[in-house]
Amino acid sequence: MALAARIRSSSPLFHRFFRSTVHRTLLCPELSKNYSTASPKKDEKVKVPLALFGGSGNYASALYLAAVKGNALNKVESELLDLVQASKNSQLFSQFTKDLSVPAETRVKAINEICGEAKFSDFTKNFLVILAENGRLRHIESIAKRFVELTMAHRGEVKAIVTSVIPLPPQEEKELKETLQEIIGQGKQVKLEQKIDPSILGGLVVEFGQKVFDMSIKTRARQMERFLREPINFGSI
Repeated sequence: MALAARIRSSSPLFHRFFRSTVHRTLLCPELSKNYSTASPKKDEKVKVPLALFGGSGNYASALYLAAVKGNALNKVESELLDLVQASKNSQLFSQFTKDLSVPAETRVKAINEICGEAKFSDFTKNFLVILAENGRLRHIESIAKRFVELTMAHRGEVKAIVTSVIPLPPQEEKELKETLQEIIGQGKQVKLEQKIDPSILGGLVVEFGQKVFDMSIKTRARQMERFLREPINFGSI
């Protein structure tokens, strides 16, 4: 994502901009709430592809509906992920989102200026303003995660996470993806994500949907250890 790369490459600039923004708003807490709002088509029927529950799920679902109606789903997804990445890169911004002692008008003022600087869409900006007003910015990462679940379901994608000791060679990754594609069948598309975890010692752990295939050496060793610890029934020999 171009914006994410831009934010990552200019993390010090983002840090300085954020510091000056908060400083100005603390000194001048006056806030204008006349931000623009997008008007979705009233007659358009849109449903969420997944039923999400909890606060983060409700917020993500509301944003999904607005983004789909405004034909801005991909852009909003990209902007949310960019903001999450920026929060990880900037300790100051991360602290700001979690600090409930910051006045609501200060949070809103800062978010409006940040979104303007980053050229975020009105959908994302207005959504973040709502989070700022209600003290929910600290949940932005979990909301973004739930939002991505909706966008993937919208595109017919199934996320598969494969954990290994070292990165899979391209050919093995291709074969694994093809195998998973055969399992889930037509109409869905596998989106493979690799994770590195030396603690599994070897083999693979594959997670997708509600299924987990643990083929790691660590798990096999534990199974063997339990088997060897079981008492021998000499009567059956």
